[in-house]
Amino acid sequence: MTVTLRLGYIPLVDAAPLIVAREFGFAKEEGVSFDLVRASGWSMLRDLLDFGQVDAAHMLSVMPVARALGLGGGSQALEALMVLSLNGQIFGLSPQIPAVPFGDPYAAARALADLPGPLRIGVPFPFSMQAELLAYWLERAASSAKVDIRTVPPSRMAETMQAGEIDGFCVGEPWGSHAVEQAGARLVLPGSAIWSQAPEKVLAVRAGWASENPAVAGKVMRALWRAARWIEMPGNRGTLAEVLSRPAYLDVPAELVDRTLSHRLLISALGPEMHVPQFQSFHHGVANFPWRSQAAWIGERLAKRFAMDANLAASKARAVFRSDIYRDHISEMGEVLPRASDRAEGALEREEAMPATHGSLILARNRFFDGQIFDPVFAEG
Repeated sequence: MTVTLRLGYIPLVDAAPLIVAREFGFAKEEGVSFDLVRASGWSMLRDLLDFGQVDAAHMLSVMPVARALGLGGGSQALEALMVLSLNGQIFGLSPQIPAVPFGDPYAAARALADLPGPLRIGVPFPFSMQAELLAYWLERAASSAKVDIRTVPPSRMAETMQAGEIDGFCVGEPWGSHAVEQAGARLVLPGSAIWSQAPEKVLAVRAGWASENPAVAGKVMRALWRAARWIEMPGNRGTLAEVLSRPAYLDVPAELVDRTLSHRLLISALGPEMHVPQFQSFHHGVANFPWRSQAAWIGERLAKRFAMDANLAASKARAVFRSDIYRDHISEMGEVLPRASDRAEGALEREEAMPATHGSLILARNRFFDGQIFDPVFAEG
């Protein structure tokens, strides 16, 4: 018997695994049906999950960790069962701001420091990878730039910039490119230039749901894993761009979506178009594995911002990313899984093979712009 599940999402390119699983039959083949519920903002999506109006959600990776640390509102503990996407964020500025060099974190930070501040920067949610990457970048680049972070729903970045309410943004695609076309914004820095393996979206559920419903949880995870693999197969990009661009989903021109999927960014209305390596990943390099070290990094960053004990925050954060549940349900797909659930984040200058549960697997380049290596063993004390 087919089980129908309600999955919440925000209209972003990185909601693709949910949409593909529904549209191309991966959910059906696993014996589940996805009723996709589109939310207008992250607070709304958070509440839908909290009150059981959706069973699972496409969610900012920072939100479940923040919840574990008592931040961000809401009362239900959350768990991340898998990573749905890495990166895909873009930092851009209003055309009223003098031109800032593209793609160089240090040059861009110096240019921002020379601007009169504070710069009003829109992010989709206070507890988001966008906010964390911005803070990390400006801190580690030793920039004296002053920023005033404001919460703006992703699809309203262009509108808010046109109204003169923000000077810039850090947002997931296609809404950065949409702001270029609609508001004349100039793109400055992709999130992958700050951390090339930043977990952007996760599959979030209420704590305990996956353990109480293991068969159903496995079906959902396998359907999304298969969808993510399909997304990165050569030849599927054009079809995917057309589906995502439909009014029922993102409701933007297919060309905006296609550029994102091919890692091409139009820097301003007049160009140039730039290719950005590792701009966004859905499956390559074990992208879907919920590394506990990713969660620990998020926990440590939040602890720094909110004056908490870093070791305790990292420990609580690690428990949120359920690599154990991922192993239980994805190993039967023939996926080669890492032996450990932690790794040294930022330690890979290029793709590299590592020992796996059977044989070896290829990990993607994993670098912070400043060369820092985050060692979760050290972080735990």
